[in-house]
Amino acid sequence: MAEPGKVYLVGAGPGDPDLITVKGLTLLRQADVIIYDRLAPPELLTEARADAELIDGGKQPTKHRLNQDEINRIMIDRAQQGAMVVRLKGGDPFVFGRGGEEALACHAAGIAFEIVPGVSSAFAVPAYAGIPLTHRQLARSFSVFTGHEDPAAPETTLDYAALAQQDTLVAMMGVKQLAKIATRLIEHGKNPDTPAACIEWGTIARQRVVEGTLATLPALVAQANIQPPAIMVVGEVVRLRNQGLDWFKP
Repeated sequence: MAEPGKVYLVGAGPGDPDLITVKGLTLLRQADVIIYDRLAPPELLTEARADAELIDGGKQPTKHRLNQDEINRIMIDRAQQGAMVVRLKGGDPFVFGRGGEEALACHAAGIAFEIVPGVSSAFAVPAYAGIPLTHRQLARSFSVFTGHEDPAAPETTLDYAALAQQDTLVAMMGVKQLAKIATRLIEHGKNPDTPAACIEWGTIARQRVVEGTLATLPALVAQANIQPPAIMVVGEVVRLRNQGLDWFKP
């Protein structure tokens, strides 16, 4: 029986393939098996060995090629056969990437694993839109939260009263719930005139940015037909985009 292999949970970065870490790229080039996500830059797959097994584990909001249990099973199965497995994940594995779930699955199966952090879209996408999350005169705190759950649902675990007090807010995976998120924040004290922006396909040539206020942004996003993946940023720092920081020109 082959000696067990190892699983590497590698953050691919936010979209621009150049933003993968040196370690992540090195492992990608060495891997026997690569299980990649939809948001992992496709250009990175050209770095794989010619004989590497490439498995599409991509997830879309309403369509999964493989569910999480299937991904875990394949990942563990290949490692048990002695393979070096790279689980290539968009952004950072431990920031809304289910990396913790996959690492726990490896641990339960007795498979060695390693976490290779990636550049998270939570801060990289706003940076490519010219929006710093902190700024001495404007913002000394920021919060990142998922917009994937319905904020109007009674079982929501998000504390909107606390979120409304933060200087800068970053909502990930929240395009479909944008209007409800904005409403809840305003209900809990966030000024409706707070500058806000939504960034679609950040860091790559397809990037689009829609700007407005917390109150107006949902309608502007709908009018522009912004689709996932997209990130919303709320805070005074959004103003800096039009004060010389809008550096990325797709």
